[in-house]
Amino acid sequence: MSIVIYTKPDCVQCHATCRALDSKGIQYRKVDILKDQQALDYVRSLGFQQVPVVETAGDSWSGFRPDKIGALAAAAMAS
Repeated sequence: MSIVIYTKPDCVQCHATCRALDSKGIQYRKVDILKDQQALDYVRSLGFQQVPVVETAGDSWSGFRPDKIGALAAAAMAS
């Protein structure tokens, strides 16, 4: 399962998302949109205006979403 989290420094929801994924043992790659202009442009092209933006193989969302994180954990355990 490939997960990318687009973040920026000092983002409370970004930190909460990373902590929740860490607590469930879910691996991810973190990209700082303030350091990577292509990543910022990509996130904007998806229509998102706030971070974190979490992108998985079949889904993407923004903000801290415990329900989506729980679904990722359930899918990881099932495989």
